Amino acid sequence: MTNQTKTKKKDSLFFRFLGHVEVIGNKLPHPITLFAMFCLAIVIISAICEALGVSATGDILNRTTNVVETQTIAVRSLLNSEGFVHMLTKAISNFTSFAPLGMVLVAMLGVGVAESSGYISTILKRTVTVTPARLITPVVVFLGVMSNIASDAGYVVLIPLGALMFMACKRHPLAGLAAAFSGVSGGFSANLIIGTTDPLLSGISTEAARMLDPTYVVEPTSNLYFMFVSTFLITILGTWVTDKIVEPRLGTYKGVASAEDASLGEVTAQEKKALRMANLTLLVLIVGLLALIFPQSSFLRNPETGSLISGAPFMSGIVVIIATLFFVPAVVFGVVSGQFKSDKDVAKALSNAMSSMGGYIALAFMAAQFVDYFSYTNLGTVIALEGAEILRASGLSGPVLMVMFILLSAFINLFMGSASAKWAIMAPVFIPMLMAVDYSPELVQIAYRIGDSTTNLITPLMSYFAMIVVFAQKYDEDSGIGTIISTMLPYSIVFLIGWSVLLVLWMIFGIPVGPGAGLYL
Repeated sequence: MTNQTKTKKKDSLFFRFLGHVEVIGNKLPHPITLFAMFCLAIVIISAICEALGVSATGDILNRTTNVVETQTIAVRSLLNSEGFVHMLTKAISNFTSFAPLGMVLVAMLGVGVAESSGYISTILKRTVTVTPARLITPVVVFLGVMSNIASDAGYVVLIPLGALMFMACKRHPLAGLAAAFSGVSGGFSANLIIGTTDPLLSGISTEAARMLDPTYVVEPTSNLYFMFVSTFLITILGTWVTDKIVEPRLGTYKGVASAEDASLGEVTAQEKKALRMANLTLLVLIVGLLALIFPQSSFLRNPETGSLISGAPFMSGIVVIIATLFFVPAVVFGVVSGQFKSDKDVAKALSNAMSSMGGYIALAFMAAQFVDYFSYTNLGTVIALEGAEILRASGLSGPVLMVMFILLSAFINLFMGSASAKWAIMAPVFIPMLMAVDYSPELVQIAYRIGDSTTNLITPLMSYFAMIVVFAQKYDEDSGIGTIISTMLPYSIVFLIGWSVLLVLWMIFGIPVGPGAGLYL
């Protein structure tokens, strides 16, 4: 970081270690260049591995047929005619189908207008006046954890708002960004209610469990008790890390990100009037949305199951809905406050929102190619299968085995970003293996989810990592991958330790992990 954005770091061993991580990471090339280098490395490594015949064998769930099959997965080279054709013909579709890209851009249409109109800054000013300063951090982390109800929307909505909330309290915006990121990504599996991840993983777990018991069903609610408690654990741990490690290390923020961010002060009479009208508009939109989704026959529900979460148009369109919930009240606020005098001002706000994402769009192109290359070559699958075999051969049992499984999941997560893709590989291996010694599939699934969440914060392979770098550069133009990794590493370590301890205690006391879901068969 620059001298303008933070003061001297505390002279402790851990802080010096984080400083070295940051310095080394930021000495790397620009993230766009770095991802291009990663792509080149994958091309070369895949060719070497294919020439050496590198492969791995294991029971893997075929996600097309939902049948567990014993397969030998070999590394595929990109350095041959077939690989060249793949890279050439898939470059555009890799970019346009890159999951975070459309979500980020659509969400920013709503959020960008809300920022330009002054709606967000006014809400933040009101929030700061009614929220005790000591509660800002836990509120941001808690909202981050809860945001996974709406799938990945928290990444593009809450994380930048976390930075703004801290700035409104005259605290370091990168600490707010980190606090929100820790809840959204590090606590991705935790929640007070079931989210989109629960039915996705439980379906894979069910198929894996049926390798031993054809009648076994892992319900979407099977981890509810544990994840309910985990929500408060992650909130407490995230608050402690932010206040005791991350923000002291960042020091005092002395920069100014933008005029909008710097304008956080007293709410004027005109802003109060505009805020009332905008909030009334938001309330009407929410009531209308509830009226649409409440009937069991709603077109926004899953037509087969009636669910609002699994396979529902409501969840598929949640980002568009969120963007609309930002956009319409923001326009009302802008008109009433005088910020928007015609449709040209709104169009200009939309244009500015997109122009601010130019760097992210360029970065997303290279990141999308890298993720595709890694998937095409099967390197991630081979790593997962080999890691599973090592753990299976270890001969460990009890809580120690579960902790080792958590560590393995956390390690594999550094190389494979998709939670469902990893679980489709690991579940057919570990669920039957651990069921054979009386551990329940629900318990195994929890251990996996802990490992899968905690290293999201420090792996560039996480789909939204590039976006976090761009958000950070808004407040410190020198921020890079090293800055984000060094800032988030304390969260990753503390979450991994704290969550593992919670699971060990859960096992010691024999508490059910969800409704009708015990620890053992």
